[in-house]
Amino acid sequence: MDSNVKATNVVWHAHHVSRAERAAQKKQKPCVIWFTGLSGAGKSTIANALEGELFRLGFHSYLLDGDNIRHGLNKDLGFSDAERVENIRRIGEVAKLFADAGLIALTAFISPFRADRDLVRKIMPEGEFFEVYVHAPLDVCESRDPKGLYKKARAGQIKNFTGIDSPYEAPEHPDLTINTGELSIEQSVHTLLAFLKEKGKL
Repeated sequence: MDSNVKATNVVWHAHHVSRAERAAQKKQKPCVIWFTGLSGAGKSTIANALEGELFRLGFHSYLLDGDNIRHGLNKDLGFSDAERVENIRRIGEVAKLFADAGLIALTAFISPFRADRDLVRKIMPEGEFFEVYVHAPLDVCESRDPKGLYKKARAGQIKNFTGIDSPYEAPEHPDLTINTGELSIEQSVHTLLAFLKEKGKL
């Protein structure tokens, strides 16, 4: 079977339970919080901390993390530009499903290209996608380098590494910017909670 042949005999099936009813059952307003930034900027750390606080406050959420997804759903993808695009496309569709289920979906991916992030925003209902730019200068990210990836990239052991030999397109108009060079994890989470309250999601 040719894996490149797209299915043409598929039909969208309506659900008996609406996304509004699912959200109402959970007594919350679903959305996707899309964390983007360089490796080492603090995306996963902040997203994990925010998920923990949302759980403590009684909200239903789920965190999609870049490394974890590549262990399963996207284990067939590498790091070429085309594969990065497909990686984000799949994650966007999964995040949308979580929001349809009434959850607050958090995603922590470098997602280096603006066009891909914009594409995810476009598949979401208006006001349910929030792009959060987790910012830290490249030298700060390199100094942290929790996985030793920058060191390997500088040594030529990793190719197409974002920020070194593959570009990162910073958001031009993010919904929120978290500067981890200035804010602690606790301050970052406080800022995010205040933002979500302002947007009527909490």
